[in-house]
Order: sequence, then structure tokens, then C-alpha cells
Amino acid sequence: MSHSRLFQREPHWLHTNHAARKTLSLELQSWLRESESLTQRLRNQWQTITVQVLIECQQSPFLTEQCVLKLPKHRYTLVREVILLSNQQPLILARTVIPSATLKIAQGNLTRLGTRPLGEILFSAPSLERKPLEIARIEPHLWTTTVQQILPITTPLWGRRTKYSIAGQPMLVSEFFLPSLFEK
Repeated sequence: MSHSRLFQREPHWLHTNHAARKTLSLELQSWLRESESLTQRLRNQWQTITVQVLIECQQSPFLTEQCVLKLPKHRYTLVREVILLSNQQPLILARTVIPSATLKIAQGNLTRLGTRPLGEILFSAPSLERKPLEIARIEPHLWTTTVQQILPITTPLWGRRTKYSIAGQPMLVSEFFLPSLFEK
């Protein structure tokens, strides 16, 4: 059983060429399609970026995450859910799923992130590959009470899920863009 501090149930992911994407604002599409480090883009725009860790533990990922990562059922992975903030203003919610083989390849760098953004490590890996991503629309009622207590969400949020590989070993990163990201 997967436990998430973000979702009451697993998001429904769509291919990036889904017709819904064409109805989104150009600014949101720009964030969804960003091919470089989101952390760096946030720093370019907001300067100071901090990470609030909601959960970081070994657990079974969601079913579609298992499928995308080609993992056997009930295989434990490192699951990390965080909020990226600037001056206490939440900007992005993120979920990362890292199988043990990927953790070994990264020589422990991914297990000791603490409050550092994942992008600092991920985009410095010389063997990083990025696979096609998916998008999802999350309705307000699908967020957990943990999220709703930290930042009440009253409108649907869009996010993206990207499969990365380091030296051929996969990991998934899902990022959800909060309205405050577009207010600056």
C-alpha cells in the first residue's frame, strides 16, 4: 500500500500531446515543458528556494509508478514528497520515486538530500537522461488534508511527471505547479 502526504489517490496521467494541454496558459505550458532544472529556473525568478520535506521513506510506489519504472509489485523504493518555497511562499509540490538500483548508482547522493532540492544533484549527473513526460490535472478534493492544511487548494492544479535515468537506472519526478508560481 502506498502512502502519500500529497494525494488521496494516485493521479491520472495523460500523454503530453493530449488535447487538454493546448487549452492551458502559455506560462503554465512553459513550466510543463521546461527541459532544464526547475530548481534553477525557480532561483532565476525567485532567488531563494527552500525545501520542506513532507515525507522521505522506503515504501511501495503507486501502481503506475511501478509500471513506468518496471518494478515488481510491492518493491520498496525511496519516496520523497516536498514543497518548494520562496520566502515561505509555496510554489511547487513534488514527488520523487527512486528505486534502490538508482540509489546505488548515485552513490548515496540521492539518499542524503535533506532540505536540498533534488535538481541540484540530478542535473549535475553526467549520465542523466530524460524520457518523455506526462501531465495530470489534480482536482482540489484529491489533495490530502496535510496539503490542504499547509496551503488550501481551491482550484485544479496541473503537474508533470518525468522519467529520468542515471547511468541507465530510472527514477520518476512529479511536479505540481501552485497558483503562487504565476503571481510574480
